[in-house]
Amino acid sequence: MKTWTISNQKGGVGKTTTVVTLAGLLSVKGKRVLCIDLDPQGSLTSYFRLDPDTIENSVYNLFKDSSEQRVLEPKKYIRNTQFDGLDILPASVALATLDRQASQFKGLGLVISNVLQKLKSSYDVVLIDSPPMLGVLMINALAACDQLIVPVQTEFLALKGLERMVKTLGMVQQTRHQPLEYTIVPTMFDKRTRASISSLNSLRNQYRGRLWRGYISVDTQLREASRVGVPASILAPKSRAVLAYSKLLTALMAHKTKLSLVSNDG
Repeated sequence: MKTWTISNQKGGVGKTTTVVTLAGLLSVKGKRVLCIDLDPQGSLTSYFRLDPDTIENSVYNLFKDSSEQRVLEPKKYIRNTQFDGLDILPASVALATLDRQASQFKGLGLVISNVLQKLKSSYDVVLIDSPPMLGVLMINALAACDQLIVPVQTEFLALKGLERMVKTLGMVQQTRHQPLEYTIVPTMFDKRTRASISSLNSLRNQYRGRLWRGYISVDTQLREASRVGVPASILAPKSRAVLAYSKLLTALMAHKTKLSLVSNDG
């Protein structure tokens, strides 16, 4: 089972879109996919038409039950979606209180890792949507994964957010038993603007060894897919953004670390 976390310490860079689109591509290929929503905002949960404000048996309940040392049955918290082979462990807004309760709850840092151990035979790929702030939830997302995907919008402020994320990774690396592979993915690229072109060039200069040389273009099909609650890879499989995500997926499945050699052109 492969476990990928999609994370950045800046919001609005395409995290949830990346999770959903990759999940859709994988499910179409016949893979068994689990999406885990660790973001208290619940965007991934809402995408699949579940309500983070009212949902029961969410990932919050999983953390709470784990802290109370109850015997966990992971499938109790997992929901099927309307798409074959694609399930979700949904978020609830109560996740926002988890860091404040951390002193009461014990052993929260490896909850997701422990749960995934019990699901090894159930899924081929797990995709974790991480919150943009450093805390218990992000630590869980980073501890559980064997590959980290860092979407970065091609604009100046997003590049500053990436710097914070790289510093966080440096701290996390010190606590892991094995190095954390990570891949930076340029998103929302608009070749018509100087800002996008300049930001992409900056990424290529600063992060060459960690950067996927392709990019995800601005594409209205992604917005439309979100509106109707269908992965863009299913709604519009030939759209330019989905074709780019498909190339990214090919590289990730091969577990390449030198993704700088892979571009949108080949």
